[in-house]
Amino acid sequence: MAPIRLTYIGGGSTRAPGTVASVVTRGADFAGSEIVLVDLDEERLTVVKDLTLQMAAVRGIDVRVSTTTDRRVGLQDADFVLTSFRPGGFEARHLDEIIPLRHGVIGQETQGPGGFFMALRSIAVMREIVEEMEAICPRAFLINYTNPVNIVSEAITHHSEIRTISLCEGPLVFPKLIARSAGLDPGRLDAVHVGLNHTGWTVRHLYDGQDVIPLIRAAADARTKEPSADARADGLLKLAAAMGSLPSAYLYYFYYHREALGELKRKPTTRAQDIMAEVGDYWQHYREQARSSNPVLDPARSRGGILELELAIDVIDAIANDRGEIWSTNVPNRGAVPGFPDDLVVEVPTLVDAKGAVPIPQPPLPRQVLGLIEMLGEYQALAAEAAWSGGRRNGVAALASHPLVLSLSLAEALYAEMAAAHRQYLPPRLLS
Repeated sequence: MAPIRLTYIGGGSTRAPGTVASVVTRGADFAGSEIVLVDLDEERLTVVKDLTLQMAAVRGIDVRVSTTTDRRVGLQDADFVLTSFRPGGFEARHLDEIIPLRHGVIGQETQGPGGFFMALRSIAVMREIVEEMEAICPRAFLINYTNPVNIVSEAITHHSEIRTISLCEGPLVFPKLIARSAGLDPGRLDAVHVGLNHTGWTVRHLYDGQDVIPLIRAAADARTKEPSADARADGLLKLAAAMGSLPSAYLYYFYYHREALGELKRKPTTRAQDIMAEVGDYWQHYREQARSSNPVLDPARSRGGILELELAIDVIDAIANDRGEIWSTNVPNRGAVPGFPDDLVVEVPTLVDAKGAVPIPQPPLPRQVLGLIEMLGEYQALAAEAAWSGGRRNGVAALASHPLVLSLSLAEALYAEMAAAHRQYLPPRLLS
């Protein structure tokens, strides 16, 4: 047991209640700890604080909670800084999704031009946070959920000594989705997923100790004859069968580019608009549970971070309590994934203990999937540098290198329109 001071930047976000609920459910592991919720929205901070304290009181857990809108105050004496925020909110995400479509390009939260401009906005804020951490709590671990997590970590790890670990539940989820689509029991699958965040593949995939790919191929053949109601799931199953490895769900945007673009164009709303339509109900639910005598979060009325799937709390627990557990994280490669630069941030299994997250060496990615991931890795590095310290020209060059763009004239047009739309969230050097 190790009491900690956890500063949660984004503590008034829609994800925050599930995250702090996960801390409460592990009360024995965090007994005597303090959670400092930091956000700009005081009312939502109060809701999350009240909900957390009520959950802790019902369970007899010794956890203190405080709130502040002053980030520097919140960072005082922090052992861990958890970041999960979205500059510009879901309104900015809507622009990331809709503007590329007008140029015939996929609009998506972390991929393509949308992901690129989210990186520019996120890193502009993260640079300020890191500078504050260096001055106020230089020994704290930065545990990052802010998207795109790989590009955010890529930028920080090249420019700061702050110990930074970015996280995503994808490696835990994506292989199981393919297994389930094939009619297999995900609980019997032993898979290791590596690469870049949202664009990885399995380098081990065993089902009851045997290679799962023959079963995947048999299921894909059957699905070709009798398609399911989920064309995207069918496509990913077929992709796994063709490549001999289980893919991230986001690879659909690359290997089924025309289909994905057509789906997005036909859809009457963006994903951001769908989420915005649900946000009011999320907060109504959180307020109701904050007043409840025994608060319980309903996954159907909550966003992210629900108890049993809260990787950030698993990783913080493993560090604070020196557990020596293996978790998939986004950290510099250091030779773990063959063929990639040592300083490139990769998503890979790591040994997590009091020292942080140390990448564990893995087999190389299959040759048939390697080229795209290498290309995305180079784009990741360019995007991170442009976001951290570059100018407009660096931004255009990085965007032009993305596999979903690959056109200078297109990159220039996208950059001009999207930079203008997001100008209030971008540093002047990226606009001039």
